[in-house]
Order: sequence, then C-alpha cells, then structure tokens
Amino acid sequence: MRVIIIGGTGHVGTYLVPELVEAGHEVINLSRQQHQPYQANSTWKKVRQVIVDRDLEEIAGTFGGRVSELHPDVVIDMICFKLESARQLVEALRGQVQHFLSCGTIWVHGPSKVVPTTEQQPREPFGDYGIQKAAIEDYLLEQAHRHGFPATILHPGHIVGPGWVPLNPAGHFNPVVFEKLARGEELTLPNLGMETVHHVHADDVAQSFMKALANWNAAVGESFHVVSPAALTLRGYAEAIADWFGQPTNLRYLPWEEWRNTVTVEESSATWDHIAHSPNCSIAKAERLLDYRPRYSSLQGVFESVEWLMHNGKIIVK
Repeated sequence: MRVIIIGGTGHVGTYLVPELVEAGHEVINLSRQQHQPYQANSTWKKVRQVIVDRDLEEIAGTFGGRVSELHPDVVIDMICFKLESARQLVEALRGQVQHFLSCGTIWVHGPSKVVPTTEQQPREPFGDYGIQKAAIEDYLLEQAHRHGFPATILHPGHIVGPGWVPLNPAGHFNPVVFEKLARGEELTLPNLGMETVHHVHADDVAQSFMKALANWNAAVGESFHVVSPAALTLRGYAEAIADWFGQPTNLRYLPWEEWRNTVTVEESSATWDHIAHSPNCSIAKAERLLDYRPRYSSLQGVFESVEWLMHNGKIIVK
C-alpha cells in the first residue's frame, strides 16, 4: 500500500518507517525535516520525503489537500494535537483512504481511578494536551461509527528508547536523577513515591501500528492503549535504577509543597503533570484484538535509554 506518515522522523517513526518499508509498503514521510531519525537505517533511502510546514498549511486550509493529492491508501498521523487539524484531514480524505491511524496518548484519561485503566472507563482529561487529544479521539471515533471513516487511535504512554532522555523516577526529565542513583546519592521524591508512571518503548508503539494495519477489521473504529505490560511507582522505579547500578537505594520523601521548591519550575511542572495523572493502563484490549505483544517492560525500555545516555556522555555515573 501507499502509506503516508505525518511526522515520521520522531520517536515512533524511527522504528515504524523502516518496518513499513520492510513490509513492502511505499512510504511517503511528511515533515519539516528539522531532524533526522534517532537511529540510522538503510531503508530510509526508499522513503520519499516531502517537506511541509503543517501549521502554516493548516492556517491556509491547504494541508488536507496536500495529503489527499498524494493518493494514499493509508495515512498515519503522528503529530495531531488540535481537533481542527483532525477535521481538516478527515474532510480531505473521506472516501479515499483504507485506513487512518492517529497517535493519541494515555493523557486522554486524566487521573487514574480504577487501575489498570481500560479504554472504556469514564474520562476526565485535564490540561490542554490531554483535553485536545481526547477531543480528537472522540471526533475520529464518531466519524468511524457514524460515517464509516476508517479511523484507529493508538494511545502510547511515556515513550522511551535510545536517543532521548526518558521520564525519570522523580517524574521529570533532568538526567541528573539517573546520575544520583548511579552514585548511591540521596534522591528526594514527592510525597511517598507511590504515584505511578507508565512507559513504553518506541519500538513497541511502532509494533502496535503495524498490528493495527494487519488487523483492519478489529482496529477500525477503536482506540487502544499501547504501553508496557505494567506501570511503575516512582519509588519502585528509583529502587530498580539504583539496583541496576549496583547501589543501595538512598531515598528521602517530602510533601509536595516542600518538594516542589527543591527543583526548577520546569521540573516541578513536569512532575506535577505526571503524578496528577499517575497513569496505569491496561493493554488487554490491544492484546486481544491486535495481538499486541510488547517486547520491553518499562524498566527494560528505560535501561536501554540510560545506556545510550551513558555511552553518549549525556550522563556521568562515576
């Protein structure tokens, strides 16, 4: 099939695009080409690159037509963050594509209540990102159920893999946290460290897109969580990292209002976003309908990321 992927050089696209090519599809990647894929792969030579500024073309009302003119069988949208963006694509592609796959987020749920959270549980998203992603999902599923538009939504967790800094045990992205744990130094966590985070390796997210393509009948009109088999508590995450480095765990805890003053505003904002959600999502539906089988646990994905950070001098553990 001719597959157009929008934003294919990001975390997931680094793995997904080569898999699409190796499966025999013709692949066209639409992006601003601001960076290269996180890992080199010879299959990228077979990918047609189309440079496009989505934001500017959406303002002009031309982006949907740009995609439609490429005559895709499948469209994979990795970077849709506004409801109006989804509407433009659907209207342009209606009746033309066999499958439309959209990358969502587990942030559509808001705070966890009953865990593990299933796709069917009532949602209370908060923050612009989660609210917009939930609205996009609602719209795409309505279009699928009422108008036959062949949409599928895949919801990753905190994406990890070699090439970028993973969400750390303090709930933010400062790699110094890994250095502290590697040296056996004290790490302070908010509250009692019992809030949860739910990672997923980018390769497993790519797998979910390939599985959705292969299981069209089960995938169309549905949304799926695509995360690792189990979430981690901040405390358990920190203990596992310290143990991986052969160090005793040296943790201290502070109430949120005190803890937030020990880090930067950016770090406290990121941590609050993560612990307020405390995601813990079920993959039973994806396992049952798509045969989704993640290769990485949360910790295995993080370990691979941290190894890359060490080998590339991003963190110093001695």
